[in-house]
Amino acid sequence: MRDVITIGAGMTRFGKYDGANMPWRNHEQLGREACISALKHAGVNHRDIQAAYFGQTASGMIQIGQRVCDWLGISGIPIYNHENACATSLAAFRQAYIDVASGMHDLVLVAGVEKMSLVKARKKGEGGGGGGGMGLMGGGGGPIVVPEGYMFLADLGIIMPAFFALMGTRHMHDYGTTREQFAQISVKNHRCGAMNPYAQYQKEVTLEQVLNSRMICDPITLLQCTPTGDGAASVILASSKVAKKYTTKMVKVAGSIVMSGEYKAHQGKFASVASCKVAAKMIYEQTGIGPKDLNVVEQHDCFTPHELVTYEDLGICKPGEGGKLVDQGVTALGGKVPFNVSGGLQSKGHPIAATGVAQITELVWQLRGECGKRQVEGARVGLAHNGGGIGPGLEPGLASLTILKV
Repeated sequence: MRDVITIGAGMTRFGKYDGANMPWRNHEQLGREACISALKHAGVNHRDIQAAYFGQTASGMIQIGQRVCDWLGISGIPIYNHENACATSLAAFRQAYIDVASGMHDLVLVAGVEKMSLVKARKKGEGGGGGGGMGLMGGGGGPIVVPEGYMFLADLGIIMPAFFALMGTRHMHDYGTTREQFAQISVKNHRCGAMNPYAQYQKEVTLEQVLNSRMICDPITLLQCTPTGDGAASVILASSKVAKKYTTKMVKVAGSIVMSGEYKAHQGKFASVASCKVAAKMIYEQTGIGPKDLNVVEQHDCFTPHELVTYEDLGICKPGEGGKLVDQGVTALGGKVPFNVSGGLQSKGHPIAATGVAQITELVWQLRGECGKRQVEGARVGLAHNGGGIGPGLEPGLASLTILKV
């Protein structure tokens, strides 16, 4: 297998491009902006791209890759479209990585595009309205609402906020973790998001604001939930030989793991995500890189308990010590292992299919020293942690870990 280098990365600002909060933009416009940004960052002409790998999920847009590539002037190449819930674009990324590593292609484009605001919203005072719930194949903007009978777990009330609230409650019961420790994760991530011009929310919040925001599913309050939004992110991958033509800042893909959760893998230990622990062991063995080597982590903080549990699942600390890491500032910017210096899903936002590649984008910028005020000094190894959906036995439908290094 050949070395694979990430030579360019770009993204749109995340947010609601619904005509009220931000100017209206469609899937193709968002995708084109992110891809052009990545191509410019890499110094690559679009005509040299040999294959494209796209992810899109929430709105059921058919052949998003072909639609965006048409706007880019890219044609006559293989274009692959992926869907894997929140892990959609990292699944696309891994396939692109494997194809370049195997020698199938030398220079490829990867992107995740998501448009959750599917109906133009009215500005205040204009009258009318837009939105409502989003069905399985699109419709109104807003949260995804799965009709009764389509998903057994949802019918039982095991939707995402409830799932992670149960995980957080179990962690509190087993280890004495506090509400304040969960809430501090939101404070930390919003502080970083305030320094990120691509973040949906660019405003700091206090611990009191987080704790006193509307209760969603105890112990998770509103400001501990990821928002819905729109956006796109893109990266350019190249073989090491081709990469040398474009850059001296070699950000290597050291390893990539994608796996579905094993049925009842947690064995009753619900304060942990078993598939994440298995994937971590696999990628550490694959790369020769361990948790002590990590300088920066982009983690799937869809709800604050998930980030805290991931500290333990990745081996950053022992089980039950995640709260202590929060208190000590270990995972804050300036700490030993900063998590979500982009603002994470909490502040940067979570346009579902764009999230995975956006994590890679942040890591590429960090490892190249291009992140300004939120730069992690001396960052040489970064890990992206991404999960998608709920699969068998209350494990992720897809767990993905990727390590980049310089």
